Amino acid sequence: MSQNQLSILIADEMHPSLFAMLDQAGYQYDYQPKITRADLLTALSPFDGLIIRSKTFVDEQLLNQAPKLRFIARAGAGLDLIDLAATEQRHIRVFHAGEGNRDAVGEHAVGMLLALLANILKADREVRQGIWDREGNRGYELGSLTVGLIGYGNNGQATARRLSGFGCRVLAYDKFLTNYGNAYAEEASLEQIKAEADVLSLHIPLTDETRTLINDEFIAQFSKPFYLINVARGEIASLAAIVRGLESGKIRGACLDVLENEKLAKLTPDQQQSFDYLRQSDRVVLTPHVAGWTHESYVRINEVLVRQMQA
Repeated sequence: MSQNQLSILIADEMHPSLFAMLDQAGYQYDYQPKITRADLLTALSPFDGLIIRSKTFVDEQLLNQAPKLRFIARAGAGLDLIDLAATEQRHIRVFHAGEGNRDAVGEHAVGMLLALLANILKADREVRQGIWDREGNRGYELGSLTVGLIGYGNNGQATARRLSGFGCRVLAYDKFLTNYGNAYAEEASLEQIKAEADVLSLHIPLTDETRTLINDEFIAQFSKPFYLINVARGEIASLAAIVRGLESGKIRGACLDVLENEKLAKLTPDQQQSFDYLRQSDRVVLTPHVAGWTHESYVRINEVLVRQMQA
């Protein structure tokens, strides 16, 4: 089948730059960003491709309604919304744009860490209230610390590249890679990171194995009190465990771009209690899952996706 005969359903809101790219590549597409799950189930059968962002779960139920589907393109890095075993069984190709937002994620992770180490948010709030407390806002230099990265794919490497400019030591652990140490990070074991790191930054996907990886037991295994950065997936780190780590002093501070439950109006009582602690703490920096969400990455993600589809 030639490229221009391929038909694609776009089931999530996308940056307008995508359409010119698809037109230039000769694809036919139907843009339905507001489509409901029920309508998607009935609409998908004639399409060869599906482009999604964050609202669409691709599971057996959906795939059973898509006999012609040849590929799924996810406009983002994570693939936890897609049943990869089911797509593999049906020989459906899955594309994602991991490299599209890696620079944004790396910059955001370093920015959050600098804000925490230098007490920038706390000091800003105080000065606005007329409080001029220099000693209470004395910070720490990033260059004096050892940073441990779990995951050394697109986002981990982009973060390490940016950290290297500050002169800090960077250790990286990735169970799926070998001989991956480079100018920006030393290859390390998880045990070495737990023994030596002052900062732990997460750059791994959400899987059954990584869900609540950061729990009480994991935190207790660190030799030193450490700063935690999560710009990956919220469910990787237990909020209650982070709170207990902050209370005990084992976690010195936390930079959280993602939360265990990001629907803040629908938190469980336990999640609400943890969130209330985090949002009132001067040792926590919070952002609303925007680490990879820049004006540049929004366009770059589309470029990466279309390039993969054409290849």
